[in-house]
Amino acid sequence: MKKIQVVTLFPEMFDGVLNNSMMWKAQDRQIVEFRMVNLRDFGLGPRKQVDDTPYGGGDGMLLMPEPLFAAIGDAKNYDPSAKVVLMTPRGDRWKQATAQAWADSDNGYIFVCGRYEGYDERILSLVDSQISVGDYILTGGELPAMTIIDSIVRLIPGVLGGENSAAIESFSDGETLEFPQYTRPEVFNGMEVPKVLLSGNHAEIAKWRAENSLKSGPN
Repeated sequence: MKKIQVVTLFPEMFDGVLNNSMMWKAQDRQIVEFRMVNLRDFGLGPRKQVDDTPYGGGDGMLLMPEPLFAAIGDAKNYDPSAKVVLMTPRGDRWKQATAQAWADSDNGYIFVCGRYEGYDERILSLVDSQISVGDYILTGGELPAMTIIDSIVRLIPGVLGGENSAAIESFSDGETLEFPQYTRPEVFNGMEVPKVLLSGNHAEIAKWRAENSLKSGPN
């Protein structure tokens, strides 16, 4: 069973995503275990402080090292071999090939979600990978973590159900987008299903699909 943990100030944000659809099935089938680590539980003092002003001045607050180190330590105690993944705009761009490699790996993962203006840089001494989902800024690392978790878990055998479901999807070969698809009715609002898809000729259908798959643009 793959263990996926999340260090976050807002564990409740993950309830709807991880407890529905394929993520719920992955847990129900005992393929994946999700565990939330509430950073606030490791805050300092009676107010459970997790942030402070940055040295050198500047706007906003930074996540302090002590709570982060303690929270990641708790997650590591639960799964010592887990890789620590930091959600950050300056990280490596997330790709389908990486999602597949992480799904195939026996490792568990600990996703660390930043907040406020960022985190004390010393946290990087615990981090194995820094990951970005795009060149834009979000309020925190929770939404990127959800995206990455979903992209990994759905690729683990037994989650989707169909053996070829993931193999024919967009980017499964690294660069091609999925071909157009149609279902009943054959004609809707004057728009018809391409005749080749109704022909029963599997060779011609495969050729049409290959010709109508789009190449992804430059990364």
